Amino acid sequence: MTTIFQQQLETVKTRPGFIAALDQSGGSTPKALKAYGVEEDQYANEDEMFKLVHIMRTRIITNKEFTSDKILGAILFQQTLDNVIEGMNTAEYLWQQKQIVPFLKIDKGLLDENDSVRLMKDIPELAPRLQAAAELGVFGTKARSFIMGAGASGIHQAAAQQFAVGKEVLACGLMPILEPEIDINAPDKAECEAMLKNQLLMQLDLLEDNQQVMLKLTLPEEPNFYRELIEHPKVLKVVALSGGYSRDDANQRLTENQGMIASFSRALSSDLRVNQTDEEFTNSLQQAITSIYNASTT
Repeated sequence: MTTIFQQQLETVKTRPGFIAALDQSGGSTPKALKAYGVEEDQYANEDEMFKLVHIMRTRIITNKEFTSDKILGAILFQQTLDNVIEGMNTAEYLWQQKQIVPFLKIDKGLLDENDSVRLMKDIPELAPRLQAAAELGVFGTKARSFIMGAGASGIHQAAAQQFAVGKEVLACGLMPILEPEIDINAPDKAECEAMLKNQLLMQLDLLEDNQQVMLKLTLPEEPNFYRELIEHPKVLKVVALSGGYSRDDANQRLTENQGMIASFSRALSSDLRVNQTDEEFTNSLQQAITSIYNASTT
């Protein structure tokens, strides 16, 4: 365990704050740019698209309001990790200049629906990617699957796949964030949550005594529903995704779940626009960060 990893582990374990999800990729990148005010006719190909999204992320990360006072970590897409900010690799910039812990999104998207879930696609060459990320000072990873309904078999598969990938990440010396997202519009959302919690508890019991993971979960229907997971000795932290809830709704739900912190994406950046002045952009970001921090620490 490297000194940097130990410092980052202590940061995530003890420092108040939340994790900024800056990892939109693939099909979600055009949506993120459009919400920011960049239309699809403003870029000709994928390379230009990713350059524009890196400019957007750089504007967020370098802003004076994006600090370790309120932000514990940031989840990055691979292209963001491979890029530079002010002459430094993005992960190194986050940790060395901001004391914000970098995470890397590692999944390659989702398979088609089967048994009411969308499992992750295979993740090729994962070990060398993790090794390269670790050398840049990345602390952990995030991988997402998607639960659309209360199918026992599908939810079992989703949890099992998440932990299988998580064990690969642990074997490379990094901290996995497992994200089996539940659709906020699922008609049986509460039933999905009950099934998922049981599966997660079963999988946690199969980990080695010295192993820990992080969980990124949809905000539950019942307040404090995930308390058993939050207090589990093999869980470092439980973070919440906004999942399509507005920032106000997500923050309100988060305040009802003691011990969970935010890892919001759309809810963090929803008021940011490319045509804002620096002052307007800073004010919008400050309001978002402060509200999410307050909900995470209430």
